[in-house]
Amino acid sequence: RIGFSYHDGADFLDRVLTEHPEIQLVQLQINYVDWEDPVVQARRCYEVCVKHRRPVAVMEPLKGGALTRLPPPAAQLLHSCAPAASLASWGLRYAAGLPGVEVVLSGMGDLAQLEENLTLLEGFSPLNSREQAALEQAARIVRESTPIPCTSCGYCTPSCPKGIPIPDYFSLYNRRELFGMVPELADSYRRRCAAHGKPQDCIGCGGCEARCPQHLPIRQWLGRVARTFESEP
Repeated sequence: RIGFSYHDGADFLDRVLTEHPEIQLVQLQINYVDWEDPVVQARRCYEVCVKHRRPVAVMEPLKGGALTRLPPPAAQLLHSCAPAASLASWGLRYAAGLPGVEVVLSGMGDLAQLEENLTLLEGFSPLNSREQAALEQAARIVRESTPIPCTSCGYCTPSCPKGIPIPDYFSLYNRRELFGMVPELADSYRRRCAAHGKPQDCIGCGGCEARCPQHLPIRQWLGRVARTFESEP
């Protein structure tokens, strides 16, 4: 089937599907944190596909793996609701339970993750009302806790003339804000600075922002990352 991966707003998607009825599948970024995000517009884009009766393939169901590393209050909330469920299972069940979703694309790093995903979806059960309410509450906690909503897609890095690994620095900054400046983060920051461009090397060309699916103010965030880590002893 003919389809495409989509990284824009709902209004333009509606126009595309109206003008191109030959399109048979749309791949959307959908997860429980981005569902109501005003930039990603996951819910609105999904509803456009439902309107046009186009099946959906889901990308970023775990937001680049971020939803397997929730802030402690959110993780504790989900664990209290379903003690045996992994954090990954919550995100996959959420995405797979939406009507019209045909496939959920989950990045897996080892055999255990593959086996868990297969087991989860072979015996699939959608979220019940109690689980849905818990997940919505966890999503609010995550949104309030994560300063930079970067998915680590990497689209920004090839355009950087200074070779700055932007998603890596953003990930370190988010972890620092959530968990404090532990030695591991400081060491990781120094290693990246030694091997690649530094956040403060940014020349402000804007090429990264033009390619960011999340439309993040990357240059501003790089400045904050540099100030934060360089001020640490």
